[in-house]
Amino acid sequence: MTSRGFKATARTSSEARAVARTQTLIKGENGIGTVRKTTLPGGLRIVTETLPSVRSATFGIWAHVGSRDETPSLNGATHYLEHLLFKGTSRRSALDISAAIDAVGGEMNAFTAKEYTCYYARVLDTDLPLAIDVVCDMLTGSLIREEDVDVERGAILEEIAMTEDDPGDCVHDLFAHTMLGDTPLGRPVLGTVDTVNALTADRIRRFYKKHYDPTHLVVACAGNIDHNKVVRQVRAAFEKADALKRPDATPIAPRDGRRTIRTAGRVELQGRKTEQAHVVLGMPGLSRSDERRWALGVLNTALGGGMSSRLFQEVREKRGLAYSVYSYTSGFADCGLFGVYAGCRPSQVHDVLKICRDELDHVAEHGLPDDEIARAIGQLRGSTVLGLEDTGALMNRIGKSELCWGDQMSVDDMLSRIAAVTPDDVRSVAREILGQRPSLSVIGPLKDRQASRLHEAVA
Repeated sequence: MTSRGFKATARTSSEARAVARTQTLIKGENGIGTVRKTTLPGGLRIVTETLPSVRSATFGIWAHVGSRDETPSLNGATHYLEHLLFKGTSRRSALDISAAIDAVGGEMNAFTAKEYTCYYARVLDTDLPLAIDVVCDMLTGSLIREEDVDVERGAILEEIAMTEDDPGDCVHDLFAHTMLGDTPLGRPVLGTVDTVNALTADRIRRFYKKHYDPTHLVVACAGNIDHNKVVRQVRAAFEKADALKRPDATPIAPRDGRRTIRTAGRVELQGRKTEQAHVVLGMPGLSRSDERRWALGVLNTALGGGMSSRLFQEVREKRGLAYSVYSYTSGFADCGLFGVYAGCRPSQVHDVLKICRDELDHVAEHGLPDDEIARAIGQLRGSTVLGLEDTGALMNRIGKSELCWGDQMSVDDMLSRIAAVTPDDVRSVAREILGQRPSLSVIGPLKDRQASRLHEAVA
């Protein structure tokens, strides 16, 4: 359960520095699974989860910036910046950064999403101070030199080319554009060849300065760790970089808003010489803070979340029309998407779409039987726990929770919320979500007469 008690702590100094605030957010048993949070003067939040039974620790820093924070001309800047923070600081070269973590057998990486960015390192618990120093140095001391921007531009263009070579990946970007149009959420995280080529070191530096202020950051650490030690080491690293300059600053609040997706029956096609046609059929979903998301998660699992799901059974097992078929949800701060993906031979596109549309329509009108809902609840509860069995997953959970919700939920609470979903909850959300007219995105070698027929699938 969540506790709201504050404990004030301060380090003595001649200047009587501002007080850090520490909370215990989740009280674990015998210290296992305890989640604590300290907010430093300057607005930097540090969240930790203890797991004494392991010998590893994962340290990450989450930034409250993603591709939705970009203007059209800055599309790709967040991801570009993610690359550049690995290129060197005043204390370390790019080789020094990677060699430091490699020398202790650790792993280091980063990822950029539409609403946040994360940098992390996973190491032995004894090497955690090194990981903290390296990652904090990257986040606070990046040089973003002109020559590094020019070199990394080539690597990013290759990454875009690599993604373009995978139509099964590209079709999800196309679906986001189909549903959200030329908006920050509808544009690709990587940017385009044109926008990446147009980005300059000066523009990226300004973007870095604006979005990497401590008030926009959340430090998350999980594993065999001591919260107070992590706080001291992080504070020392940020103070060494003179990054906590405003002691009265407060953390930025989680995103909010009420964006409504008003798309119905839109069809976007990309002709390519591929062996398969890659299809996403979908409609608006729910935001990540919508209380109905638990019921939607159960519905999604029953429809296309595993080998026993309806779509897998109907499309693959009974008819062999696709190797990969599944459904998924994407929740943002103010809107969401629900989609069904399938990859199939171009000649089978219309059959696959008809089966998927028929299943969605049937579930929207008649709901799911109780036994399928019960199976989906069990599958979702199990996969939730199994997905949190390493320190990296725990770090992701507590870091994202603090950044996106400003709160923490224990695993037991999550399981309780899933178990509390009723058949009526699932049927209600099915009527609302699946009852909408869908939109369609397709990548593949479609002939003109096939393309014209695809509009019938969303009529």
